[in-house]
Amino acid sequence: MLTADVRFEGWTTETWGRFLDLWKPRATPDREATRPRGGVIAIHEDGKLRKLLHTRTGRLDPRGAWPIPLAELAEAHHASWALAARAGALEDVMERFGARLKRQDDITSQALLVVQIVREMMHEGAVERWPTRLQGVPPPTEPMVRRSLDAVCPDGHAMVLGLFRHGELWTAGVARRRGQGFDVLAGPEELRPRMGVLSGDWRRDYRHLARAVEEQYAPVAMGCFAEVDRFRELQVDARPGAWGRASVVRDLILSPIPIGVRLALGADGARFAFEGFRTLVGKSDSFRRLEPLMMHARKRIGEMVGDDVTQTLGFDPLAVLRALLRR
Repeated sequence: MLTADVRFEGWTTETWGRFLDLWKPRATPDREATRPRGGVIAIHEDGKLRKLLHTRTGRLDPRGAWPIPLAELAEAHHASWALAARAGALEDVMERFGARLKRQDDITSQALLVVQIVREMMHEGAVERWPTRLQGVPPPTEPMVRRSLDAVCPDGHAMVLGLFRHGELWTAGVARRRGQGFDVLAGPEELRPRMGVLSGDWRRDYRHLARAVEEQYAPVAMGCFAEVDRFRELQVDARPGAWGRASVVRDLILSPIPIGVRLALGADGARFAFEGFRTLVGKSDSFRRLEPLMMHARKRIGEMVGDDVTQTLGFDPLAVLRALLRR
């Protein structure tokens, strides 16, 4: 999804590090100090373990029982994930990739091709992984990626994520679309001078960030703004309606918002409202008579609105995000 002449600009070491940190897997605070870190990779052949590598500590002694469940292997070496492959599997991936690659394939097509080949080898038993966080998620296809991209960010527009802390812009990321990919991935440093003097209230100041993006890059197709700590909580919040609830109470501001995302969040917000209604019903005999009617209305809203983004992608993107980030 990147053009051949993609530009990275407007980043400092600090803001780029902050942006990357948003997408790192996280444990709950009580487990953070002791949680397993890194991964362990096992290469085996003819029922014997040939090589063992930990991504944080380096080579390990391969002597020991094999095969063993990957969960046990990860626990034994205090790793958060494990990968096992038969000897020569990596070379096999490259050979299949080279045989199927076409001259006109862009970086998106190439990445999807690698995913397809690795999944094939998993089905064949040549590669195994643990944990299987994305179990049940269908493999992405090129039409799916293109269709989703068109729905969220049309050509000539931009997407922006702006996160604030203590009234200041903590970090931001802008992606501008040109043709079939993004030609600019920009950070906050080019935008700060255009934002002017901030009020200290991010619910007002986000408008200055959105305006700065439009002046510097392109019209904004989708903007997401929040306090950084609240955004991190939402990333791993598995409660139904969490994002819709945050949008309703303005812990999260999506502006502008594509129609598909708006419909999904509308249904999410409706679920939040119905939960509040049910709490009220439990305290009043008069309201309790209306509960069947309200439950029927909730069902009808779900049928009419549907999860538009989920239908387009074939899976729930928020569920995938939670699975990847939660420990």
